[in-house]
Amino acid sequence: MKKVNILLLGLLLASGYSCKEAKKDAEPAAEEMDAATHEGMEDMAMGGKTLTLTMEPRSESTVAGTVTFSEKDGKVTLHGMFSGLTPGEHAIHLHESADCSAADATSTGGHWNPTSEPHGKWGAEAGYHKGDIGNFTADASGKAVIHFETDQWCIGCGDPGKDILGKAVIVHQGTDDFTSQPSGAAGARISCTGVIE
Repeated sequence: MKKVNILLLGLLLASGYSCKEAKKDAEPAAEEMDAATHEGMEDMAMGGKTLTLTMEPRSESTVAGTVTFSEKDGKVTLHGMFSGLTPGEHAIHLHESADCSAADATSTGGHWNPTSEPHGKWGAEAGYHKGDIGNFTADASGKAVIHFETDQWCIGCGDPGKDILGKAVIVHQGTDDFTSQPSGAAGARISCTGVIE
């Protein structure tokens, strides 16, 4: 019986020691994670900003997804992922008012156009709206990804000609033809974000 007790005591001590060692090994990993988190916070403090928004179906569609805006080094990147689209091209724009309350999303108003330009393709010499992002293509399963980058937007800088806060993202049923005024004849508004904030 003594041998069994001594054996059990030995196992308990060994177990306690190995737990202590495991804890010691885990401490540097925790410190590394804290350092990484701190680094990430420093990046944010140095001007990096990210907003992720949920797209909601409108006009009796099933189009959903997310749109992420990130700003770094004076450029804003939009990255969107969508599902429930009909295969083919669809227009995407920033609209002037972040109010998706209407069933057809007309509550968002027209394209965001702080410089009072005609509607057109992004970068066109004849002019374009700051909300004229363009078209993207949905695959056969109705899924799509869009990536867009510009130095003509900012997130919360306060410049009314650049600041996208308070705007809405709209996906349209059709394609932007880049010529029809004032909106490119892109058809129904089939998906809408809440406020960019």
